[in-house]
Amino acid sequence: MAKVEHAFSASGALAQVIQGYHPRQAQIDMALEVALAIENQSSLVVEAGTGTGKTFAYLIPALLSDKKVIVSTGTKNLQEQLFHKDLPLIKKSLKYGGQVALLKGRANYLCLQRLDQFSQSRGQLDAQGLQDLVKVKTWSSATSSGDIGELVDVAEDSAIFPLVTSTVDNCLAKDCPFIKECYLVKARQQAIDADVVVVNHHLFFADMALKDTGFGELIPKAEVVIFDEAHQIPDIASEYFGDAFSTRQIHELTSDVMAQYKTALTDVKQLGKAAEKLDKTAQEFRLLFAYDPERGNWREKINKSQFKAQYQAIKDDLDFLYQVLKLCVGRTEEIDHCFERAVSLLQKHEMMANTDSFGISFWYETTRRHVVLHQTPLSVADKFNDYVESSHAGWIFTSATLAVDGHFDHFNDQLGIKAKALFLDSPFNYLEQSQLLVPRYLPSANHPSRAQKLAALAVELIAASGGACFMLFTSYRMMNMVADLLAEQIDNPLLIQGQMSKRKILAQFIESEDAVLLATASFWEGVDVRGDKLTCVIIDKLPFASPDDPLLQARSEDVKRQNGDPFAQIQMPQAVIALKQGVGRLIRDINDKGVLVICDDRIVNRPYGEVFVKSLPNMRRTRNLQRAIAFLNTIKKDESE
Repeated sequence: MAKVEHAFSASGALAQVIQGYHPRQAQIDMALEVALAIENQSSLVVEAGTGTGKTFAYLIPALLSDKKVIVSTGTKNLQEQLFHKDLPLIKKSLKYGGQVALLKGRANYLCLQRLDQFSQSRGQLDAQGLQDLVKVKTWSSATSSGDIGELVDVAEDSAIFPLVTSTVDNCLAKDCPFIKECYLVKARQQAIDADVVVVNHHLFFADMALKDTGFGELIPKAEVVIFDEAHQIPDIASEYFGDAFSTRQIHELTSDVMAQYKTALTDVKQLGKAAEKLDKTAQEFRLLFAYDPERGNWREKINKSQFKAQYQAIKDDLDFLYQVLKLCVGRTEEIDHCFERAVSLLQKHEMMANTDSFGISFWYETTRRHVVLHQTPLSVADKFNDYVESSHAGWIFTSATLAVDGHFDHFNDQLGIKAKALFLDSPFNYLEQSQLLVPRYLPSANHPSRAQKLAALAVELIAASGGACFMLFTSYRMMNMVADLLAEQIDNPLLIQGQMSKRKILAQFIESEDAVLLATASFWEGVDVRGDKLTCVIIDKLPFASPDDPLLQARSEDVKRQNGDPFAQIQMPQAVIALKQGVGRLIRDINDKGVLVICDDRIVNRPYGEVFVKSLPNMRRTRNLQRAIAFLNTIKKDESE
C-alpha cells in the first residue's frame, strides 16, 4: 500500500514524468481501494466522476502488484489510448519491466488465407473496392502486426475488410495452410506471454463463452481483471451468453462455397446451384421484414404463416447444400470447413425454431441487407458470479456512470456480484462551469410540431454558442427531421450521423469553428471533445428504451413474474445511466464551460424526475432560455478575450 500511495505523492513516480503534477485525493483513494481488492482477491465497484484520473488509479496498483493483469475497455479508442499512451507513461514512471500486449478481436487482423482465396477466386468488387484491395495487398507485404487499423487510408467500412479478415465461422484454425504466419495466432501468443493484456469487453466475453462451451481459451487466466467503461458489461455479457443465427452467416457460407466451386471444385455443378439457391432464399427472407432496420419479437414473428414458411425454406435449402457438401468432404481443407459450418447453421436454425424455452428472449434485428435472430438469456447473474467466485482474482469494475440515485444495486444485481462500492465525485466545479436548461412549453414527444419547436430552440442556442454544439437524439427519425429543418434556418456546417464514419464526423467537428453535430445512441458515450470546441449539448428527451424492444419486454415480464416493478428496476436505471453518459460529453476538462439542455420536462414534472436530477452533476439549473443564452454569450466573450 505504501508503494501505491507514494506513486501518487508530490515527489512520487507520477511527479517524475508529468510536468505540473498535483496529487488528487480522489485518485489516491481509488488507487488504495484497487490495491486492496487485488491483494484480497475481492471485487470493487467504483464510479469515478469525469476528471478523477481513474485510468492511473487502477493501472498503477495493478502494475505494482506483479500479477497477471487483464484490462478490458468498452471502446477501441480507449483500448488504443491505454496501450499507446497511458501504459508507456506508467511503465516509465514505475520502471516497470513486465511485458504488455494489446489484443483485439479477430476482425481487426488480416487473414492471409482469406486474402489468398479472394485473390484466386477473383471476387467481384466495385472501383473503390479494387483500389482498397491494392492498398491491402501492398500493406500486407510490409506489416508485422497484421492490424488493419494501420490502413489509415482505407475507410473503416470498406467492403474489402470482411473479405480479407476472418470470423469464428470461416476460420480454418489449425487446418489453415497459413497457421504459422497467422497474425491473430501471434497476437494471442503475445497475450499469453504478457504480464498485462489490454482487450475490449466483446473479446473478453467471447473468451468467457468459449470457455463455457469447452472450445478453447483466448485470454489466459488472470489474477487481476479490470473493466473500464464497466456500465456496458451487462448487455455485452448477455449477448455472448446467448446465440444468434443470421442471413449474413448464410451469405458468408455461400460466398465461400462459390469461391471453392469456381476454383477447386468446378466439376461439382450441384455445389454452385445449391449455394446460389440458399443465398437467394435468405435474401427473400429479409424482404419479408420492413425496409428500415428494426427490432422485434421472434416468438411472435415465426408464428405468422409467411415467416414460418420462408424460415422452413431456408432449412430445406441449407439441408440440400449440406448434402452436396457431404459428398465433397476430403477434397480441400476449405470445403471441409464449409461442411462443418453448414452443420453448425442447421443446429442454430433448429434452436431458433424452438421458441418455447423459459428464461430466454427470442428476438430479431434487421440491417439494410440482413436479419439476425437472437436467443438471449434474461439474466447472466448466476453464470457471471460463478465465474468471478471461482477465478481467485481481484475484480475491478469502474466507469463514470454506474450509480443510480447514489446506489450500485442495479449494476451489481445484473451481474450477480457482491462488491465493495466506492463513489468519487468529479473534481470539476459544475456550478461555475455549467448550466442545466430544461426549457418550458415544448410540445410532448409525439406532438406533430415537436421537431419544429426543437429546431427553433436549437437555432437560438446555436447562435449564442457560435456552433460548437452537439444535438443528441433517441431516434433517427427525430434526428433527420430536425436536421432538415436546421439546414433551412442556419448557415453552420451540419454533421449528421450516418453520412460518414464516426471517426471522420468527429474529426470534421473538431476542425470546424462553428459546426453542429446531430447524432443518436453511439455518440452518447466514448466521445471526448474538450475546450471551446463543444459548449452546448442538447438532448431531445430522456433516453428510455423503446417499450417495443423485445429484450426489454422479456426482462420486464420476468420481473413482473417475481412481483417486481419493471419501470423502477429496469427502464429507469438504464435511462439514468444513458443520460449520465450523454451529459458527460459536455465538461471534459477543468477549464471547459457549457450549457446542457434536456428537452423533456418529465425531469421536473414527474416524481421519478428527481432520481435523474440527483444522478446528474450539481449544475446551476434554469428553465429560462434567455439565461442559458446569456451564459453561452459569456463563454464566447471569454474565449475571444
